[in-house]
Amino acid sequence: MSDTTEVSRRAVEGGFADPVFDAQAVFASLLEAMSRPGTIVDFGARCAPPAPLSPAQGAILCALADADTPVSIEGADETLAAWLGFQTSARLAEPDKARFAVTPRFDGTALETFALGTLAYPDRSATLLVEVLSLDSGEPLRLAGPGISGHTVVRIAGLGEAFVAARRANRALDPCGLDLFLTAGTQALCLPRSTIVTEGSRCTLP
Repeated sequence: MSDTTEVSRRAVEGGFADPVFDAQAVFASLLEAMSRPGTIVDFGARCAPPAPLSPAQGAILCALADADTPVSIEGADETLAAWLGFQTSARLAEPDKARFAVTPRFDGTALETFALGTLAYPDRSATLLVEVLSLDSGEPLRLAGPGISGHTVVRIAGLGEAFVAARRANRALDPCGLDLFLTAGTQALCLPRSTIVTEGSRCTLP
């Protein structure tokens, strides 16, 4: 089998089995995650994209990306580009042009790399998808802000030491800034730019 044939075969595999139903189900879960930051949602085995995308990242892109959505994926190859194009009609783009960006980390460099929006058009910012080790273990993080009654505590493994500082710098850009989906396998949670993130269960907010 030629490389071109293999790329074409892989492009049609691993997407939604029922595009309409699966997209609606994933979108409903995403609405829950976005309206209640820190809530873990599970998309199940709806998507099996090529590496380096995780199942949750593939499901999010299949539900939200389209031909008008430039996507940046660190480490993307020809196979992944073909899969993304076939499953969503989206195209790969440079990081600063992307509306969705799959990246292995969220730190200070993200604020220099991806579109932050403008005061006139804050919605023209990027949404980042970051795969972590786990969404229910690790050091505690305290979340507060819109969609959260009082505060909630999440435990996320694999964020890196620079995460909280980067989130603080991101929130200071309000109304601009980056929105974030953290994913782990088939699971995801959302941290909009408006969510306040502090270490542990401290009561003092920045």
